[in-house]
Amino acid sequence: MNLYGREPSNDDLAQLAREAFERLPEPFRLAVGAVAIRVTDFAEPEVLADLGMDDPWDLSGLYSGVDLTRRSILDPLPEPSEIFLYRRPILAEWAGRGDIGLGRLVEHVLIHEIGHHFGLSDDDIHAIEDGRR
Repeated sequence: MNLYGREPSNDDLAQLAREAFERLPEPFRLAVGAVAIRVTDFAEPEVLADLGMDDPWDLSGLYSGVDLTRRSILDPLPEPSEIFLYRRPILAEWAGRGDIGLGRLVEHVLIHEIGHHFGLSDDDIHAIEDGRR
């Protein structure tokens, strides 16, 4: 049984993401700027197609927007930056692993997507994570 006594909802994951964001060091939070965090069950089929993915269970998070390294004050206003957390794949990973709390997993996915907001690639993010261990 989990803390919720039921399957955690989108609102539950959104709350965990807000709490994780608030725990980040203030200079880091300020550098993130305006990024909306959205929780949905799965990525839209168009998003999966754009990423060349077939299985929605394989995507637990996504950064959407122009990353900070590619922005210029001379550019027109970019689309809003958003981080999507996909509840069902996150819950499946959480249940399958059994070695990490849900809040910690949400925090991990959120920080990964914030890394993309800062212009880091998956390889960059994994290298940082590997160096931390």
